[in-house]
Amino acid sequence: MDNLAKKIVIPVDGSKNSMRSLDYLYLIYGPKHKLDINLLYILPALPPLLTDKKTMDKRIRAKLKTVEKKNIQMAERILSEAKAALVKKDFDEESIKAVYKKVEMTTARDINNWVNTKQADSVLLTRRGRSDLKSFFMGSVTQRLLEYHTISPVWIVEGAIRSKKVLVGMDGSENALRAVDHAGFMLSGTDCRITVFHSMRHLRRYVPKEVLEGASDLEQLWKEKTARQISPNIKKAREMLSDTGLNADQIATKVVGGSRTAAYDILREAKDNDYGTIVLGRRGISALKEFFIGSVTSRILHNSYGLAVWIV
Repeated sequence: MDNLAKKIVIPVDGSKNSMRSLDYLYLIYGPKHKLDINLLYILPALPPLLTDKKTMDKRIRAKLKTVEKKNIQMAERILSEAKAALVKKDFDEESIKAVYKKVEMTTARDINNWVNTKQADSVLLTRRGRSDLKSFFMGSVTQRLLEYHTISPVWIVEGAIRSKKVLVGMDGSENALRAVDHAGFMLSGTDCRITVFHSMRHLRRYVPKEVLEGASDLEQLWKEKTARQISPNIKKAREMLSDTGLNADQIATKVVGGSRTAAYDILREAKDNDYGTIVLGRRGISALKEFFIGSVTSRILHNSYGLAVWIV
């Protein structure tokens, strides 16, 4: 599986933060891995009210053409710099494509549509972008891209990532196994170490702590049952990762007693044990909606400085 090229789309905006996507790519793969890298720049656009040709004279048309020309020149410069940065890291120049596109709908939707058209394996972007153009990569675009983009996984880098250790969140759902499958494919052929992680739901996620006082036997029985319930998925996940060609010493599993929130358990494990990447399924089991739907993903993203988060 490691012989297959991974197709990755990287939106850039010229900011130092967006260039961290390139650093992360180098950290995970290095220059010798077989990749199909697509750098994408969405041209910022003036408001439609200002560009309505029905209400403008020749002087304004000339000004707009000048702005459009400068916009394209800026795009070409930013893409050229990003490509040069990858070539400087010894990535194969022929494997790097650089494209700019005019806004057709919104930045997030245009990125989404382009990624889907290219049938990319993932889209990699940073959570922070140019401070003078907040709508591009600051929060809102990332969030909207997660909402619109349901075909290819979205990788979000927050800050400088230094660790190649990967933590894959696991529950009892098929979506969690899809996250494992994606991680296995994308990390096959690398030297990254992967841990399949599950935090057992504490009974305090269902009833207040006071209600459980004196019910230690019930809590112990719950732990035993939940451990048995997740065991088949943990075993399946290890097998899936092994089937991608990852070595046995690159794969680990860990089941811990959870707190009241899955997000806290995942973040604590990642930060306490020097992980650089968290992989999450986009949806979890219906019996515990809070595990991978919205709230947990949002909490992890909002507290993920120094981490990359893959939403599959």
